[in-house]
Amino acid sequence: MSAAQRRFVPAAGSDWLLPLYDPFTRLLGTASALQRLIGQARLSAGQRVLDLGCGTGALSLLAKRAQPGVEIVGLDPDPKALARARRKAERAGLALAFEQGFGDELPFADASFDRVLSSFMFHHLESAQKPPVLREVLRVLRPGGSFHLLDFGGAGHGPGAFLARLVHREESLHANTDDALTALMRAAGFADAAETEQRRSPLGGLIYYCARSHA
Repeated sequence: MSAAQRRFVPAAGSDWLLPLYDPFTRLLGTASALQRLIGQARLSAGQRVLDLGCGTGALSLLAKRAQPGVEIVGLDPDPKALARARRKAERAGLALAFEQGFGDELPFADASFDRVLSSFMFHHLESAQKPPVLREVLRVLRPGGSFHLLDFGGAGHGPGAFLARLVHREESLHANTDDALTALMRAAGFADAAETEQRRSPLGGLIYYCARSHA
């Protein structure tokens, strides 16, 4: 089945919300949360980085500005969001690659990335989808590479979390609690899987995670 034929949750939860997605997230100060994720990843020149579930490209653009020497590839199943991401990169004069695809079937070779980043994507996934996505992330990481994840934690509060509950199942949001994701990371074969930080923000409750491939 091709990427165009598979069902997926659009980047904004629904196609009609997509034009509002970037203005809404800017209003909520999403950039600050993404910058913390980029800082956690410790990017350096020469690295190859995958932005998994890149949506309209906000994380990819911030990461490229923070470390111009990295090569960044954004992946998302939503062609409309990818079109916006490409336009934003072109307007900013940033060399970024954006590809359509799914996290459980990454179109990349084994050990082809130094870092995999993902922001506000895992709550889109059903419980059964998370283990194969994590196995694919581990497959494409180089030895000693790392995976850095940011998502809503639990039910959360604030307008951002309200929007998440509006367009996603409450069950999926609650799955990001009680060590559930770190347990899945360890089961997928990651080393040193850990929750690194919890924050309250206008987006709601946020949790940051880090896991590493074996050296």
